[in-house]
Order: sequence, then C-alpha cells, then structure tokens
Amino acid sequence: MGDWQEITGGVTAARGYRAAGITAGLKPSGLPDLALILSDVDAIAAGVFTTSHVKAACVDYCCQRLQAKHSARAILCNAGQANAATGSQGVKDTLESADLLAKELGISPEAILLASTGVIGQRIKMDILRRGIPKVVAALSETGSDEAAGAIITTDLVKKSIALETTIGDRPVRIGGIAKGSGMIHPNMATMLAFVTCDAAVSSSLWQQMLTRAADRSFNSITVDGDTSTNDSLIALANGQSRTPAITEMGAEAEKLEAMLTAVCQHLAKAIARDGEGATCLVEVQVSGTNDEAAARQIAKTIAGSSLVKSAIFGRDPNWGRIAGAAGRAGVPFEQDNLQIKLGNFLLFENGQPLPFDKAAASAYLKQKAAGAYLKEDTVLISVSVGNGHGTGKAWGCDLSYDYVKINAEYTT
Repeated sequence: MGDWQEITGGVTAARGYRAAGITAGLKPSGLPDLALILSDVDAIAAGVFTTSHVKAACVDYCCQRLQAKHSARAILCNAGQANAATGSQGVKDTLESADLLAKELGISPEAILLASTGVIGQRIKMDILRRGIPKVVAALSETGSDEAAGAIITTDLVKKSIALETTIGDRPVRIGGIAKGSGMIHPNMATMLAFVTCDAAVSSSLWQQMLTRAADRSFNSITVDGDTSTNDSLIALANGQSRTPAITEMGAEAEKLEAMLTAVCQHLAKAIARDGEGATCLVEVQVSGTNDEAAARQIAKTIAGSSLVKSAIFGRDPNWGRIAGAAGRAGVPFEQDNLQIKLGNFLLFENGQPLPFDKAAASAYLKQKAAGAYLKEDTVLISVSVGNGHGTGKAWGCDLSYDYVKINAEYTT
C-alpha cells in the first residue's frame, strides 16, 4: 500500500465532479446504458486509446479534441452500440452527440469527450440518445459514480470502481475511477473503458505523461483473450479543485500523485482481468531479472496471454512447461540456465533444471484460488526470474474456461 488510503465515491470522490448513469433504452436488455461525468470547472484532460487501425468514431473524435485542446468538462459514454466501423454516418452521430450534450449543459462541444461500447458495426441509436441526454444531465449527482459505473458495462459481471486519497501541500488530494471490460482484452488496450477523475492541479503535459506511464503499468499489462478492440479509451481529468499548488514538473509531489494514479489504474485493470469472460480466477505474473522494466513486462504479458497457460490454470494443472515455453517466445533474450519458475510458493524450475514438487498440492493451490473468485484470495501467482538484471514487471490475466467460448459464440445471436 502506498502513501494513500482507500475511500468511497469512485469518480465523484474527487472535489468538483458529478456523475450519472441511466437506462436510456440503448441496450436491448433494458439495463443501464448511458453515463455522464461532469467537472464543475474546466479540467486538464489526458487520454490513452486503442492501438487498432480500426477505431471507433468516438476514439478518433477524442484524439482530435485532445490534440487541439488539453482540457474538458464532460465525458459521455453510451453502452450497447460501439459505433465502430460505421462509416461517415457514425462520425456524424458522434458529432451530434457532443452537440446535443453541449446544448443541454450550456457549454462548448469542444469541452466534451465521448466513449462508446457494444457491438462493432452498430451505430448509436440516435433517436434514443436524443431523448436520453436530458435525462442523464438531470440525474447528475455528487454521489452518482456507482450509477455511472453500472451504465458503462456490457458483458461485465460486476461494476469496477475505486477512489484513493493522499495529502499534497497539507491538503487532501483524491483520485477516483470507474472502468468496464470483460472480454476482447489484450495488452495495448482492449475492449475496455476507464474514466479517472482527480482534483489536483497539474500541467497538461505532465498529466498526459503520468497517464501514459500508468496505462503501461496497468491497462496495457492485462489480457483475457488476446484480442485488441476498436473502442479502448482511458480518459483522465484533473480539475484543480483540491486547491493545492500546481504540479508542473517531476518531483516528490508529482511522484506521489503519479503513484496514486497508477494504483487507481492497476486496481481497475486487475478488476477487468478478474472479471474476464468465463474466468474463475485472476492470474498475476511477476517477472524479474531483465535489463529493464519493459522487457520484464513483455515476458509477463506473453505468459499471462498464453492460451496454453490459461487453459492449464483452468484445468488446475501446474504444467510449468507451458510457462517456460511462453517466456521463451516472448522476444526477450535470456539464458535458459538462469530461468526460475514458481507457482505460488511452489518452486518448479531453477537454474535450467526441473525440480521435484508436490503436484497434488500445487493443483490444490489452483483449485483454492478458483474457489475465491471475486475475493482478494482468488489470485494465482506465477513468478519468473530470467537473470540478475534490475528490470521487473507485472501482467495480469485470467484462466480460459469453457464458458468463454460459449459467451462469445453467442454474443450477437
């Protein structure tokens, strides 16, 4: 635990934010499907988005907005239709969405950021959205984070939310976040959305740098199924309402703020991996001994993303050979004689040699973690060392179950 404490409130824990989530009718299920986050004042805005060359209209829109102006007041998210691969009409729908919300809030369209999630190739149901925007604005509340968290999810089984508080300049500073994601999850972002609010005062360039690094250590280090999406968006606002001195360069206060931002992102990222479609446990892969952090994360992500490793964990099979194989194909050179592999507290492989271990007990360890689903006790820990370098890195994933195929085979049918 860092120099902060967990508090309640999600994205409305930070000062000067309101949020709402309503059922507009965009989802056929009749579940909540329209969320809004609003800062009382202009906030510094930063974003990290999908690396896919097939991008949703909202992603292109946000990238253009943030390139032109590093501030925003509102984030509007619809669930049900991804509005990706929808051509010129999808772009028009996106622009109309911003204009409609701007008119309702009495602010400039340039102060609005947008996100969408749902089925690729489906446009937003604009007639429903037009009726829903006044309702979601009317529902804005200083305690509306939970409703917003519920309105952005699709195949998720649980809402994902966190808020932390620290002290900077003898004043409390808070960062809160909500996220969605369960399937189509892979490093370099995934079918995930995450919205973060902060009440610190920070320069736009520094806030973007902090968010990019935090994303690499969190959302870009999770995988469920190896598929990268069209709509991935991580958007963070910092509105300065904590009344702390502005942070404009790296130093002790900036490092403290970035550490808390990273902790928020990692909590949400792990919640996404834990909620992987059909998953029964969270998998954390820790890698050490590389030349740098990036190389360690690359090995960790390869292991966490291996279908064979994931299948073995679901089968409660401590098959360390699959872990070794994934580490070896990660694209990071190392000497096999330096390889060490642990599963929980079970040392399986060391100095390039397999070791005798209690296979039944190791299998029982995997079964125990599956029984702790959605609890802190559900994490399967894989530890790998490849040498004596100073580089360390982590990645998170989940097991691969029969239900994953069933969920995705029937997704649109």
